[in-house]
Amino acid sequence: MSIDRETVLKVAQLARLELTEEEIEIYTKQLGDILEFVQQIQEVDTENVEPFVLDVPNTPMREDIPGPTLPKEEIEKNAPEFENGYFVVPRIFEVE
Repeated sequence: MSIDRETVLKVAQLARLELTEEEIEIYTKQLGDILEFVQQIQEVDTENVEPFVLDVPNTPMREDIPGPTLPKEEIEKNAPEFENGYFVVPRIFEVE
């Protein structure tokens, strides 16, 4: 199965990625290779293969105990933009 340039560009747009021409070529080939491998896997005869089920009676749990937090100043200096105690991020949804 092959992937075309437009499909790679559409996936990049959905993932909000900016790709160079070189990356577009690389990802076009890589995604095509991945889909070919998935197609090969789908052709494997699993008719008489029992499904693998991990039998774990209980999931081990730990106490949810709050630990020390970073000082606000430390958090702010690592943020690209910080305003009124909040991280400032680009809008991803348009409001009508």
